[in-house]
Amino acid sequence: MKSGRLRHLVTVQRFTSTVDDYGTPAQTWTDLGELRAELVQQSTTEFMRNVAVDETAVVFRTRAMDVTNADRVLFEGAAFNIKEVARIEAGRGMELRCVRAS
Repeated sequence: MKSGRLRHLVTVQRFTSTVDDYGTPAQTWTDLGELRAELVQQSTTEFMRNVAVDETAVVFRTRAMDVTNADRVLFEGAAFNIKEVARIEAGRGMELRCVRAS
C-alpha cells in the first residue's frame, strides 16, 4: 500500500453505551481513531451490485485496524455504515466497504 494514495482523512467510530451525569444510559458514537485512506473507485462496481440502488456505496482502502461491521466511518461530514471489512496485503491493510447512513 503506497502512502501517497492515502489522501483522505476518515474517522472510525464505535457505538457505545455510557451513563450521563444523571445516571441515564446514553448511547453515543465514540471515535476509535483517524486514518488516512484511499477512496477506491474501480473496485466499487462489484460491491455496488449487492447494494440497493438508492444507497450511496463507498470503498475506503486504509491501513489495518481493529474494525468490525458494527462500526462506522465519518468522511467529509457524512456517516457511512461499514457493510464489509476485507483484509488486503497480507493483513497489513483493509478495505472498508460502506454505505451512507440514513
